[in-house]
Amino acid sequence: MPFLALDCEGPLTLNDNAFEYCQAIIPRGDYFFIQISRFDDYLADIKKKEGYKAGDTLKLILPFLKLFGANNKSLKEFSKRTIIFLYEIPKVISQLKTLLPTFIISTSYKPYLEAFCEVTGFSMENIFCTEVDIDKVKLSYSEAQVLKGLYEEIINMPKIELPKFAQKPEDLSSELIKILERLEKIFFEIIWNMDIGIFLREVNPIGGFEKMRACEKISEEISIPLSEGFYVGDSITDTQALSLFKENKGVSLSFNGNRYALRSAEYYALSKSGNIFLELSKLFLEKGKEGLNIFSKKEPYEFDKVPSEKEVLDKIIERSEFFRKKIRGEIIGALG
Repeated sequence: MPFLALDCEGPLTLNDNAFEYCQAIIPRGDYFFIQISRFDDYLADIKKKEGYKAGDTLKLILPFLKLFGANNKSLKEFSKRTIIFLYEIPKVISQLKTLLPTFIISTSYKPYLEAFCEVTGFSMENIFCTEVDIDKVKLSYSEAQVLKGLYEEIINMPKIELPKFAQKPEDLSSELIKILERLEKIFFEIIWNMDIGIFLREVNPIGGFEKMRACEKISEEISIPLSEGFYVGDSITDTQALSLFKENKGVSLSFNGNRYALRSAEYYALSKSGNIFLELSKLFLEKGKEGLNIFSKKEPYEFDKVPSEKEVLDKIIERSEFFRKKIRGEIIGALG
């Protein structure tokens, strides 16, 4: 019996809950989040900072959310009020969990996944996500003043634009490196050593390697090998999990994915509806991976193997990223 593990935001819902909450709570929160998200992409994918993983944006923004009045109750109510599902997902989720062991591995904050479960009837026991307690620490007046100054500095920085070809810091301009190094000092020296820095020191977003570890834990606990696992992801936080399944001869699917997901997955799909997960899961159950290898579709959704030829892959990346923005919106679709 195979098992299925899905990312939440992208494959199941259209939100970026942390981005949207930032936008609602912080002045110019959309720009602020984009800056921090691209800084996150730089640390995880270009600098490959030791001890840092894709998705840690969700802890970097917490001191600033606290500064502008965020609390546990507000986050929970906001998540319930704003959740948006990919077409057919509530119905699909209820069928998937009777078809095969199904899990959700999400970088999103726990209150957002609790809102997901309230609507779909999915069990929180089968979810891995980011635990957060915004009320854990009280922000002192003096630290609030420091954070206000740092917020103004970040907001007034030039927009961070990471070249698509960049693979190491040396590929970036000296001006951009200067901005990124300043952000490192802000987060990992100044805020890290403040009382409010407890968010940076202790919150552990489920992204990157944590998603990979969650997959390994699921496989061990239900005694189903990764070769019989099916993972669905769409972004930089899914690359290690996608690679894990690919290396272990399981199924790794980039769903409406960006370039990070596509370069790590064995298969790709573009779809407006969640029905695709039912169809592909049934095919995998009936015919195994061999069934997926000979399956190709263009309508009503697109599914195929990720090509190895660079020129062909580049065209699919371009098409997938365009489709992703069309489905989730220009700003959210462009996030790493």
